[in-house]
Amino acid sequence: MAVDPYLNFNGNCREAVEFYASVFGANEPKFMTFGDTPPSPEYPLPEEAKSLIMHTRLNILGTNVMFSDIFPGMPYVEGNNISLAIVHENIEELQSIFHKLKEGGAVVMELQETFWSKCYGSLKDKFGIEWQFNYDDGEMNF
Repeated sequence: MAVDPYLNFNGNCREAVEFYASVFGANEPKFMTFGDTPPSPEYPLPEEAKSLIMHTRLNILGTNVMFSDIFPGMPYVEGNNISLAIVHENIEELQSIFHKLKEGGAVVMELQETFWSKCYGSLKDKFGIEWQFNYDDGEMNF
């Protein structure tokens, strides 16, 4: 299990990550854009979102730091653009932590299967801290 910081950017994620990779001598990052996601007729992807970064990560001095651009239309406040991501190989423990942290808070996305994970969800706890939950069975490619 790990708790990783997750930084959000307002359209300049690729630039920021490439900069951080050069500063810290990290491996060249792999980028997944919103345009790389499977299309959904229920939620058409706006053209301006297709090139934005949905997810990438760097290992910075032994810590995984994850990054993404915010989706167009979502609020962005510089300085408040961070969440904590729990990445866990035990789905039951991941679910248990999610249900404990959601008490008194607000669920942003219920735990559910996505195209990248068998179990992903997010919430804001009662103290205003944003959390992401991701099951990692060892087959994640990025």
